[in-house]
Amino acid sequence: MSASDLITFPHETGVDVSTLPAAFQQTVTVRPDAVAIRTVGGTQTITWSQYATRVEAIAGGLAALGIGRGDTVGIMLTNRPEFHLVDAAALHLGAVPFSIYNTSAPDQIEHLFGNAENTLVITEQVFLAVITAASTGVNRFVVVDGAADGTTSLDEVERTPPPAGFDFTATWQAVTPDDLATLIYTSGTTGPPKGVEITHRNIVAEMAALAEKVEVGFDDRAISYLPAAHIADRVSSHAANMMRGMQITTVPDPREIAAALPEVHPTFFFGVPRVWQKIRAGIEAKLAEESSPVKRALAGWAFGAGAAVARAQIEGTGVGVLARAQHGLADRLVLHKVRAALGLDQVKFAGSGAAAIPPEVLTFFLGLGIPILEVWGMSETTGVSTMTTPDNLKIGTVGPPIRGMEVRLAEDGELLVRGPVVMRGYRKQPEKTAETIDADGWLSTGDIAKIDDDGNVIIVDRKKELIINESGKNMSPTNIENAMKAASSLISQVAAIGDARPYVSALVVLDPEVVAARAIKLNLPGAELAELSVHPEVVEEVSTAIRAANGKLSRVEQVKRFTIVPAAWEPGGDELTPTMKLRRTPIATKYATEIGALYESQPGGTVVDLRS
Repeated sequence: MSASDLITFPHETGVDVSTLPAAFQQTVTVRPDAVAIRTVGGTQTITWSQYATRVEAIAGGLAALGIGRGDTVGIMLTNRPEFHLVDAAALHLGAVPFSIYNTSAPDQIEHLFGNAENTLVITEQVFLAVITAASTGVNRFVVVDGAADGTTSLDEVERTPPPAGFDFTATWQAVTPDDLATLIYTSGTTGPPKGVEITHRNIVAEMAALAEKVEVGFDDRAISYLPAAHIADRVSSHAANMMRGMQITTVPDPREIAAALPEVHPTFFFGVPRVWQKIRAGIEAKLAEESSPVKRALAGWAFGAGAAVARAQIEGTGVGVLARAQHGLADRLVLHKVRAALGLDQVKFAGSGAAAIPPEVLTFFLGLGIPILEVWGMSETTGVSTMTTPDNLKIGTVGPPIRGMEVRLAEDGELLVRGPVVMRGYRKQPEKTAETIDADGWLSTGDIAKIDDDGNVIIVDRKKELIINESGKNMSPTNIENAMKAASSLISQVAAIGDARPYVSALVVLDPEVVAARAIKLNLPGAELAELSVHPEVVEEVSTAIRAANGKLSRVEQVKRFTIVPAAWEPGGDELTPTMKLRRTPIATKYATEIGALYESQPGGTVVDLRS
């Protein structure tokens, strides 16, 4: 590699950095007394100077345990300050810290740790049983929340002197851009998870490119609630904190995000589509519960005024003087109060990614005064590769490529990308790496896409997930599913069925929280989801929503029959990956009987036929 190939991040201190430890060591000098990491309510706070001191101490303790450059360190933690401490400490040793999902089962842990070849894991007491149930090469356990038999506490590690001759500064300065910074294990929708090897160069290139799009610094606040095993949290939370000084508030339970937002008032907030959908559902539920007819009418008018301006912005028709005045009044009377109540009144960047988000959700928040930028990327591309911007909110696209990235389409429409954020390869799987990245550096994404005249990328669907019906018509299941989910907050998940079938049908999953609210109105408080999934009023509401969604789809895409699944689908379960992607093959196997009933000539039971 020549000097001209070196990718650096222009740090605020004026020093260009090329690794995460180098960036961190610059960051801690800027505002040493400012809070770098905290928990909700400020029950735990860590300043930058404390962060630096503890990272050095933990690094020394890990070195005493034999951890050095190139060694992998497994992490199984909830979102808590200790994650940032131990991960940063490992990085300073030139080690490779990686996280696994908290929902991982023993056999999954066995595969992950076997591939990573780590002999040490840093975890919490609650996860010890599942880790030790796996047959792995791990023989050292560091527990961050106290002591446990057969383990070392983080406090002990922090108090352990480093080995003789250990030079902390020389150690982190020896880390190079081509060293691995982490492993990100894929969600495993089509087989065992693959270990994506991400280098310091990859992360520095990602942060440098995003710096041109998103202004983030020491005055900014973000919430870390997505799993650290997800590339989104590792980059937008952990790396952004280390490299750009953004304050992080950790939320260990993602279900508590709605409560955390008003406490933090983040200036930077990234949400997967389901998070934005649930926030929208919460707003709509509050409006529906408003007892004052005057307030309800005012809110309806205000949201209508916001939606009108949003549509004009999206369509590029321009906002008239009257519409602009109405929107300004609506914002003063209602909309700004809603943003403040949500805790999103100070947000400068709102983003969505990891899966497709229904256009209706983007339009809703734009009308509320929160433009959501949609990003596209993969673990294999260190996260964001394309993104929309405030001056290019082209809904239906994921924007143009970020700096340094090239995009093109293969003959079959598959999106190919090339650039400095592309992974080094899959760990210990050279054949898979060669299948994915060609000799010229082009990575096959597995996504079918289009590129419009302005260079914006439009994702159609996953190449292996396209539905081809018995007449040979190609359809995007994601497009169909998003139309259903956008039609009602009652619908949490949809699995569209139709490959080699005469028509499209669907498995529908109810949102437990929303359906619980419906249960109260039905005088069935505390009713089980299974009971509510067959209640006539619930079924009729879902039917009405799907009919409405069908009106936005072509005839061949429309859902003709559906059945409501009597149980929730949880991330990391049989049906969903930890990143909320559908596990289509396991779903087809698990619900083979229900799917078969959707195509019987005379369906019965819970099948709803919308053709009658």
